[in-house]
Amino acid sequence: MRKPTITTESGRYFLTDRIREEVNFYCTPQSEGVDPPPVQKPAQPGSRIIPLPPRHEWPIKAYDLQTAISDRESHRRFTGELLSLDELAFLLWATQGVRAVVHEAAVLRTVPSAGCRHPFETYLGVLRVAGLNPGLYRYLPLDHALVHERDLPNLPAYLTAACRGQAFAGQATVTFIWTAVMARTEWRYAEASYKVIALDAGHVCQNLYLACEAIGCGTCAIAAYNQGLADELVAVDGNEEFTVYIAPVGKVPLQP
Repeated sequence: MRKPTITTESGRYFLTDRIREEVNFYCTPQSEGVDPPPVQKPAQPGSRIIPLPPRHEWPIKAYDLQTAISDRESHRRFTGELLSLDELAFLLWATQGVRAVVHEAAVLRTVPSAGCRHPFETYLGVLRVAGLNPGLYRYLPLDHALVHERDLPNLPAYLTAACRGQAFAGQATVTFIWTAVMARTEWRYAEASYKVIALDAGHVCQNLYLACEAIGCGTCAIAAYNQGLADELVAVDGNEEFTVYIAPVGKVPLQP
């Protein structure tokens, strides 16, 4: 990807919505009748698919929203206790779970997304989850399942390096790595896509924070990562799809 010149002026412009006045929305791929990109990357043929427990089977108690909001904080220290597969399924549902499939271009989820485009793929650096071998996985929201992407012998060290030496990324129970598939949002919004993708990432990670409160877990969002190493870890090209956010998750000590 070509490195553009970033200035204070261009950075502030990015955070405004002035770009919407410059985009010809009659010339977007959607307006020109181009089929929308798939809402979920398919698993490679022969991949191992792990179905996740459905919502009605989770032994997870209801948790008061006001308490979750009040108690939410960033955690960088974890106990080492395993996460159950039910708990992981709950966190994935809370951050990218499918509520309804309207049609090929609209899948309603548990988080908002501009134009219902949901550009993210959720990769998981699994270290201590009951029933899963350590390795790299990806969530398939349409199937509520995981696909095993690959084994990485030095996964804790790789996660730490990808997060610029932040050791808690390699000490977590599972580290969430969100990538953006740019074409999903560009299909509808063209050059107006980029601010809303950043906003969408915030919606997803806040849901993770709140869901963690319900199961005795904690997380800390990471935006300071090594782009090349993070993209290499999840095997994406760094242009059409690239890492945008990372969040290690683990059990935290009970509060006195």
